[in-house]
Amino acid sequence: MAFFLETLLGGLMAGMLYSLVALGFVLIFKASGVFNFAQGAMVLFAALAMARFAEWVPKWTGTSNTMVATALAFLMAGAVMFLVAWLIERLVLRHLVNQEGTTLLMATLGITYLLEGLGQTIFGSDIYKIDIGMPKEPIFMLEGMFPGGVLVNKEDVIAAAIAATLVAALSVFFQKTSTGRALRAVADDHQAAQSIGIPLNRIWVIVWCVAGIVALVAGMIWGSKLGVQFSLATVALRALPVVILGGLTSVPGAIIGGLIIGVGEKLSEVYLGPFVGGGIEIWFAYVLALVFLLFRPQGLFGEKIIDRV
Repeated sequence: MAFFLETLLGGLMAGMLYSLVALGFVLIFKASGVFNFAQGAMVLFAALAMARFAEWVPKWTGTSNTMVATALAFLMAGAVMFLVAWLIERLVLRHLVNQEGTTLLMATLGITYLLEGLGQTIFGSDIYKIDIGMPKEPIFMLEGMFPGGVLVNKEDVIAAAIAATLVAALSVFFQKTSTGRALRAVADDHQAAQSIGIPLNRIWVIVWCVAGIVALVAGMIWGSKLGVQFSLATVALRALPVVILGGLTSVPGAIIGGLIIGVGEKLSEVYLGPFVGGGIEIWFAYVLALVFLLFRPQGLFGEKIIDRV
C-alpha cells in the first residue's frame, strides 16, 4: 500500500507540472482562439533568461546572497517575458485577427523557431542550471499510517506546491477581478465583449503576458529539475495530451487533465510496464489523448464547438 501511495503521489506531483504548461495553451486559446504552438519555446526562452540572469546578477550587483540574486533574476526574466508577449501580440497576432486557424497556428510555429533562435543568440546554447533553493533530498511522509512512511522527493513536493499556488492565484484572478471577468467575457463572445466597450487588443496583451509568466514559472521549475537545455521546449509536447484530455477552453480541465495524465503514466509504468517491456510512461498519455479525440474531442470539460458551414 505504501508503494502504491508513493507512485500515486509521484504521479499527482508530475501532473501538476504538466498542468502548469497546459495552462499556457488554455489561457491563450480561451481568450483569442489561437492554439499557441510556441508555448514550449516560451518556456525554454523564459528558462534561459532566468538561468543567465541568475549568473549575471551577482556580477552586476556584487551580491553574494543566492536568494536575492534568484529573486532579482526572476523579476528580470519576468520583465523579459512581458516584453516578448507584448511584441508577439503587437507585431504578429494583432495583424492576423479573424484569420483561419491554420494561419494562426503557422504563425505561432514561426514564433517557436524565432524564440529558439533568439534564445541561442542572446543567451547561448550551453546547458545551464537553475538553482532556486529547492532541496532535493527525499523525505518520508505518513509515517504514522504506514511502517517506514511514504517516500517522496522534497523537490517534487515544493514544485507541485508552487504550481498549485499559481493555478489558484490565476483562478482567483479570473473569478474576482474586473480584468479577469473581462477576459472571461472575451472568451465567451469576442463581438459581444467589444460591443460593451471591452478593448480586445488590451485584453489579448494581458492574456499573452499572463501566459508569459506561466511559461516563466514552468521554465524555472522544469529547468531546476532537468537543467536548461534546448530540449526543454519539448515539454510542451508532454502537455498536449493534458490539453486534449481536459479541454482547450477549460482552466479546471487543464488541472484535472494534468493530474489524470500524471497518475496514469506512473501507475501504468509500474503495474503494466513489466508485461509489455516497459516504456509505457512515454506513450501512455498520447494513446489516452487519441482515445479522447475519437470519442470526446472537446475533452472532459471543454465546450463543443459548432461552426456554421
